[in-house]
Amino acid sequence: MKVIHGILAIAIVFLYACGGGSKEQAQTAGTEENSKVLVKVLSVTEQPVEQLIELTGTVQANKSNDIATTVPGRIDDIMVEVGDRVRKGQALVQMDRTNLLQTRLQLQNSEKELGRVEELNKSGSATQQQLDQLTTQVEVTREVLRNLEENTTLLSPIDGIVTARNFDPKNIYAGAPAILNVMQISPVKILVNISETYFPEVKQGMVVKIRLDVFPDRVFEGKISLIHPTIDQGTRTFVAEISIPNNDMTIRPGMFARVELNFGTMNHVVVPDMAVIKQMGTNNKFVFVVENGVAYQKKVELGRRDNDAYELLSGVPNGASVVVAGQTKLMDGTPVAIQE
Repeated sequence: MKVIHGILAIAIVFLYACGGGSKEQAQTAGTEENSKVLVKVLSVTEQPVEQLIELTGTVQANKSNDIATTVPGRIDDIMVEVGDRVRKGQALVQMDRTNLLQTRLQLQNSEKELGRVEELNKSGSATQQQLDQLTTQVEVTREVLRNLEENTTLLSPIDGIVTARNFDPKNIYAGAPAILNVMQISPVKILVNISETYFPEVKQGMVVKIRLDVFPDRVFEGKISLIHPTIDQGTRTFVAEISIPNNDMTIRPGMFARVELNFGTMNHVVVPDMAVIKQMGTNNKFVFVVENGVAYQKKVELGRRDNDAYELLSGVPNGASVVVAGQTKLMDGTPVAIQE
């Protein structure tokens, strides 16, 4: 009997020990589970994303000409006002004609003298040197007269609109500023700086969309008309010139413009904006990706934003589980529990 009681006692102690161990293990497992951060995740996928870039620029005249004379003098008349539309070859400014008339008479007299000396040279009464000197004098006077004709009646070199007038009739013009400015604003142009990344993609003739802050409800269409062949070493950008028809002259130089270039679509991972975290004090952005119950911090490169989602250019693979809630409590390598 004593032997049986001894065996029973040992068994009871053993069972008690086993029961106590199971309880401690359960408590430990519960503690470990409670230490995990509860998060929500979303499995992200690649989607076709329009490759749009938006640039800003200022509308410029297609051509801009200062109307001025190279011969200082009195302004007799100005035939146009600011805002007037002018045609190529139209007379805009009349300068004092005194020098022009004097030079014209001088040329007539010199040409007559040249004719007389040519006849004397044929008969041997005038030397070749005299003939050559007078011939040169006539040629110089003709050139002076041509220059005075161009600088006495000033013509518009383009079809355009008068945008500035700095003098009045009877004023003395001494060389600066220009008397008038004429701009061609049909078409107009915009110069934009584009990242060198897109240099192989930008082609002459590419259609672009233009929005102007002054006309928020309208979208204008233009084309890339010129691509500068070099890259700026400081900004790593190149310049492209966009031409806009502007037949109704609605668009005016100086307007602020937003230019949209479309390079088609590419498949990229798209994540909700709530998953993206900006690192304080830097321009770095990252998301948390859950792998085997652990959240890892992944630096990402953002592309285009579309409503409440971002295109990712790099950082997260297709099909990854990205944390979309609870990430404020996470650090790199934090164990997590996924909320269903």
